[in-house]
Amino acid sequence: MSHFSYQNGVLHVENVPLSEVARQFGSPTYVYSKAALVENFSAYANACRSNGRDGNGALVCYSVKSNSNLAVLNLLSGMGSGFDIVSGGELLRVIAAGGDPRKVIFSGVGKSHEEMRLALSHDILCFNVESTAELQRLDQVAGEMGKKAPVSLRVNPNVDARTHPYISTGLKENKFGIAYDEALDAYRTAARLPNIHVAGIDCHIGSQLLDDAPLLEALERLIELIDRLESEGIAIRHLDIGGGIGITYDKDKPVAVSDYLSRLFTRIDAWRRERYQGAAIHVMFEPGRSIVGNAGVLLTEVEYLKHGEAKNFAIVDAAMNDLMRPAMYEAWHGVQPVRQREGATLVYDIVGPVCESGDWLARERRLALEQGDLLAIMSAGAYGMTMSSNYNTRGRAAEVMVDGDKLHLIRKREEPASLFALESMLP
Repeated sequence: MSHFSYQNGVLHVENVPLSEVARQFGSPTYVYSKAALVENFSAYANACRSNGRDGNGALVCYSVKSNSNLAVLNLLSGMGSGFDIVSGGELLRVIAAGGDPRKVIFSGVGKSHEEMRLALSHDILCFNVESTAELQRLDQVAGEMGKKAPVSLRVNPNVDARTHPYISTGLKENKFGIAYDEALDAYRTAARLPNIHVAGIDCHIGSQLLDDAPLLEALERLIELIDRLESEGIAIRHLDIGGGIGITYDKDKPVAVSDYLSRLFTRIDAWRRERYQGAAIHVMFEPGRSIVGNAGVLLTEVEYLKHGEAKNFAIVDAAMNDLMRPAMYEAWHGVQPVRQREGATLVYDIVGPVCESGDWLARERRLALEQGDLLAIMSAGAYGMTMSSNYNTRGRAAEVMVDGDKLHLIRKREEPASLFALESMLP
């Protein structure tokens, strides 16, 4: 996380001390580096350009579910990003942030009639269809609106992503996608439906992949299927390989985006030369975590230190409702003191005030701490704020974007009254 560094013993985000963020906006607060976001998105865009994918050759569709703040979406839209959404609400967020709905792909296993109508009314780029039942519903809705729905089928290639089972999505036992062995028949059905236009093929095998071998294995399976489809006259105009490239949380060493895309484009180009006389195919990606994960931290204050025979606890003002990943996945996040302190260290569990034993953010971290110290929970930019909740009637955290030496409040802290404003008592 090169944009988070110590200067004179104080942890900074770009040129701003995190202590200044806490002074102005309190805690817990999510803090993002604009420079990191730009750098991470540019890694994809530059790799596409260097592999000859200028203009319409490739499209990076940022995965909105990883971090859906309007400022983040607006920044990426301005850099030319498309968007991968999984709900109608996310589509409305993209539009509110100035994103182009014609660069939106709609994934997800449970799209409702209303969401389909909303997406069709905004002429989105493509629906990633995940079942034949969804295909039939989309055909009906599109027919009612006098439209043709562009689709790619999300094919489940039965490739092991070798990641946490909760974020693995490419095996045949997962709920996502259409089984590889059933995909050809599903495409035949799609090609016959009057209100469906077959546009492409899609897969997404999982998240936090450190090695690109599973992604390249999935690509081989898609190539095989495209060849079979083309032989039956079903034209595939784009190939969406999904997302999934991981980030460094601890000692993880993810594959470099440039290396992965170079290998992927080399394989695609060789295939197209051999089978299709070099005819191009549009390539799309759905990165999320690798763009925003290491661009953000969760800033929190130590409320109490509690020492015991078996454990020492640092009780902080952030909790599992603010950052669900540790409780949900037993995920590891680095913990850094905002101000480096001299003195003896102890091993602490970093826990929150929520009334659950599962309310922990980090375990067994050696730190020199005093009550009132600020801590940064690192690599929290992805699936932090978007997975947060109001459990225990706790308002969700503020969000701040740092741009050089400037601070921008991009989401106000929720006030208690707003949490029950939509509720009413019985007459």
